[in-house]
Amino acid sequence: MLPTQAAELTSAAPAGVGEALDLVAAFDGALENGLGRPGAEQSRALAELAGAMAATPLGDPVREAVDAIGSGTVGDAQIAALAGARSALIGSVHDALLAAADTALGRTRDADPEPDKPAAAPTGPLGGVRSWLTELAVNGWRGVDRDIAGGADQAIEALLGDPDRRRAAVLLDGLAAELQANAPVATMDALPARRWADLWARAVLLTQETAQAGPSGSAAPATGRLLPLGADVHEHGTAVQLQVHAVLEPAGGGPARLVRAAVSAPKVDVIVGPAVWNLLAGHPVLLGALADKRSVQIDGMPLLDGGDLIWQEELAGPDEPADPFSTARVALPGAQAPAVPPLERHPVRIAEPVLLEGYKKAATDDGGLAFDLGDAVLPVATDRLPGCGPLTDKLVAASSACIGLLRWDAGRWSVQPLAVQTTVKRKPAEVHTGDWALGPTDPKVAKAEARYDAVNVLRERAGRLLRK
Repeated sequence: MLPTQAAELTSAAPAGVGEALDLVAAFDGALENGLGRPGAEQSRALAELAGAMAATPLGDPVREAVDAIGSGTVGDAQIAALAGARSALIGSVHDALLAAADTALGRTRDADPEPDKPAAAPTGPLGGVRSWLTELAVNGWRGVDRDIAGGADQAIEALLGDPDRRRAAVLLDGLAAELQANAPVATMDALPARRWADLWARAVLLTQETAQAGPSGSAAPATGRLLPLGADVHEHGTAVQLQVHAVLEPAGGGPARLVRAAVSAPKVDVIVGPAVWNLLAGHPVLLGALADKRSVQIDGMPLLDGGDLIWQEELAGPDEPADPFSTARVALPGAQAPAVPPLERHPVRIAEPVLLEGYKKAATDDGGLAFDLGDAVLPVATDRLPGCGPLTDKLVAASSACIGLLRWDAGRWSVQPLAVQTTVKRKPAEVHTGDWALGPTDPKVAKAEARYDAVNVLRERAGRLLRK
């Protein structure tokens, strides 16, 4: 990413972004206090949301939902319409921001695919969780007590046991856990209103009868060489996901493509740090590619329209060494980007791989780390660095080159480091988030992990209980 590109991107937000986010914030304020008995401010926010949707296919359902709420009637159908309207607004912000990023980077992107056909009516207790989501909206976050927060536990547990509904179940489980940890919510000084509303709206859409059980979009078999750029680790108390950003060089020619390969596993909150990698040990080819800096040959692996490989170890094999920085310099600039599925269109979902070089250390207005690119200062999202790898904010601050993910959050662009070229003990070195994918390479960290392996201890105890 050149300084002029960064300057073009960070100079101003696209037209309409601020107004759309203001509408979303007003609706989130109505959710905070509940839709059961909306006051004047909440009613005005709902009316403005309906006005924004008037010229869209959602216009009539949203207007009917707002009228029903005004008359004291709130049901699952009305909640679904409002969640859809909020998601449409957020999606429009995402589209404007991503288009600005593509223009600045000179990145080409696939055209939007045809919409998915409605899915068949799903199995599982979706009615129970929809009723719970409606109850949350009616009572508002301030009205959530321990009983309401735990009201969907049984339904969520049943969904977690259904592989076809795991996508919605993990989301619901995370939202319920956050609400239970903070109940009664009325005692909180400040609410994560945007975050909870994001989770709530997505959960409402994923639990509709016609929602796709898995990731949306059609899949086509992909064959070729996968060149990893870096690893992003998403983690909370009950789950972990490894997402590898890479360039795919198709066999037989054709343009290189930006893709992602993700694997996940359930966890408990005592498993943290490098021990998290042990949960993903069933994917040695992918982990080995990160740890050993190798490319991967894939043969017929399903690739969704949105750029996500449905990772299957049996369809992958280790290949030759491949330096991620060489990949970023040579293959990344011309790689074709995928279209974004409708449900994924949210600003926080933007994570575009970029290479930054020749910058200087700088600081943001709030004292955070930033890269001074000459024509622009780009904040660095050091809070996104995973605890399971060796990459730290100090190493990032001392770096001269960075492979990262361009993100937009809290009203500004930033970069999340995945790898840096820096100095370690006065010697040039590369440090990547996935360096410890096959185990820590730092002797002190490896010794500490060997002293207490939380994963093996828990497995041993679980096996002992099962034997009894």
